[in-house]
Amino acid sequence: MTLLDGQTALVTGAGGGIGRAIALRFAAQGAAVAVHCRTAVAAATDVADRIRREGGRAVVLQADLTDEAACHRLVEETTAWSAGRLTALVNNAAVQPVQPLAGMTADDWRTVVDTDLTSVFACTQAAVARMRGHGGGTITHIASIEAGHPAPGHAHYGAAKAAVVMHARAAALEYGSDGIRVNTVSPGLIDRPGLAGSWPDGVRRWLAAAPAGRLGRPEDVADACVFLASPLASWITGHDLVVDGGVTARPTW
Repeated sequence: MTLLDGQTALVTGAGGGIGRAIALRFAAQGAAVAVHCRTAVAAATDVADRIRREGGRAVVLQADLTDEAACHRLVEETTAWSAGRLTALVNNAAVQPVQPLAGMTADDWRTVVDTDLTSVFACTQAAVARMRGHGGGTITHIASIEAGHPAPGHAHYGAAKAAVVMHARAAALEYGSDGIRVNTVSPGLIDRPGLAGSWPDGVRRWLAAAPAGRLGRPEDVADACVFLASPLASWITGHDLVVDGGVTARPTW
């Protein structure tokens, strides 16, 4: 018996990085997975193909999540594929440009907020409408430790992620009576190919600050998401699970 047997999950932004790891972990734990992408169809197809090769069920679905109607269509397509069933949503899709406030335009701001926050609102609202009539479910937003710890050049990103954390708490309050649990996972610095070469000083500083002594891995975030979607977390809702190797436990003075 695996932790997510019988579940159907929709993972947004699942073509690469953290989203890929989440989709693969959910499938490994028994869930059928809808692998969402916006433009990275080849990468998403690779994820779905791997799931199928390992004996799981997967489908690739494409949508621009800055479009509210597209968010609702995405959930409809997921439930149509899974015979009306959706038990887990992971709102992972996001952008993270580096841009100082001094030169930022309102359009720059809206691009990040629409992708990282408004899509979470719309996908959650659409998923809840399906989950309510089928015994409930779980919704997990991927936030960030930048929700409470700002970084230079990330004002729009940090503000959006702080709002994502509060959205989850508000949604947990309002949807709890429907059997729907809503939580966030807030990663720290997650390793990716080329990171050490492109940002050596940042990686060095992170390693010096992290009690766990390493960068995060996409699988660390995926495991947290599996836990929150599983029966092991049946009494956990409105919670922000920080996955950062202990960096935010360090004093700043």
